[in-house]
Amino acid sequence: MLAKQLFEDLAAKISETVANSPAKDLEKNAKAMLGGAFAKMDLVTREEFDIQQQILIKTRTKLSEAEARLAALEAAVFATSAPAPKPEVPAAEAQTSAAAPSAENENGENAAVAEPEALHDGVRSGGQPEQSA
Repeated sequence: MLAKQLFEDLAAKISETVANSPAKDLEKNAKAMLGGAFAKMDLVTREEFDIQQQILIKTRTKLSEAEARLAALEAAVFATSAPAPKPEVPAAEAQTSAAAPSAENENGENAAVAEPEALHDGVRSGGQPEQSA
């Protein structure tokens, strides 16, 4: 029993000496520095990562299913509502409508394209009236 007591006392003194040594302080400081650095990195835990991974897998599956449904619906819509064929215009009518004269103003210019000169008189290109000097 005396040997056991002596051994326990010796172990306690060694632990106490190591706990108060500079090596223990250095270890505490290193842990604190690493903890602060990891906190600044905004890292996630493995558990959070695994949860996000499962959510991503479910989302990808749902997206694939939705894309397949959309493709099937589009195919059904296009199959049931094919566009009506356009009526063909006889070649003679197409040439006469293209060659028909357009409405002209008194100067012989195309009225749809010609702009009145009054809009340009006294107005700069920026839309501001010119100031006379």
